[in-house]
Amino acid sequence: MQVAIFGAAGQLGVELVRVFGERGHFVHSFRRSDADITDPAQLEARLAALDIGLVLNAAAYNKVDIAESEPQVAYAVNGLAVRNLAVICRQLDARLVHFSTDYVFDGAAGRPYREEDPVRPISAYGVSKLAGEFYAQAYCDSALVLRTSGVFGPAGRHTAGGNFIESMLRLAAKGGPLRIVNDHFASPTYAPELARVTADLVDLGQSGVFHAGGGEPISWFDYAVKIFRRAGLDPELKPANEREYRTAARRPRFSALENARLSRTGITPFAPLDRQIELYFAARR
Repeated sequence: MQVAIFGAAGQLGVELVRVFGERGHFVHSFRRSDADITDPAQLEARLAALDIGLVLNAAAYNKVDIAESEPQVAYAVNGLAVRNLAVICRQLDARLVHFSTDYVFDGAAGRPYREEDPVRPISAYGVSKLAGEFYAQAYCDSALVLRTSGVFGPAGRHTAGGNFIESMLRLAAKGGPLRIVNDHFASPTYAPELARVTADLVDLGQSGVFHAGGGEPISWFDYAVKIFRRAGLDPELKPANEREYRTAARRPRFSALENARLSRTGITPFAPLDRQIELYFAARR
């Protein structure tokens, strides 16, 4: 199958290119410099010429705080650009896989979110990502939407945004105590595992919304503890709360995801977080 992957240079995109290539598909990789997903005419011309059967959209505007001052830009990339892809997929009779986020929830439930839980984003970024979900499903009956959380992959060492593990290692190298929030929870997700799960769902012909988080709710503080333990480091860690770290954007306090639908498919679940971190450091070496 001819597969187009947008956001191919990101932590997830790199792994999608690898996994779908290994499964025998002919992969067309699109980085930001290769195609402007906010330009529908350019997109249609590029994809129509390739006889694309599957589009995976891992491109996103993910500057959560900056989105508060430029919500139109976030919406153009995370919302309207997904509409562009969905319309073109409908015209080409191609399938669409779109990646969304745990930030479509407000985090007030105090437990991992299931697919059927009501959405209520509390930031411009979250609103823009939810719009992308709606556009994908409005124009593509067979669209597959995967919500994920705290993605980290080996490519994060070389991408502008990096990831939480690399941020922790950089801060530890500077010395001094580290203050990490312990009242916000997520379900960190290893990018190669997410790519594998995505390919499995595509092989099964699944559609609709799936949660594909790492599977283990954990505070960012406890996540940091696991990271440093695996790295063999012992920096001074001090728990903090959101009041000490006021940011432009509100963030859901408990946005971990329960992979309810995924568990019913029979697909091999995500490895435990300790194993995912171990795999990350092995790949990093």
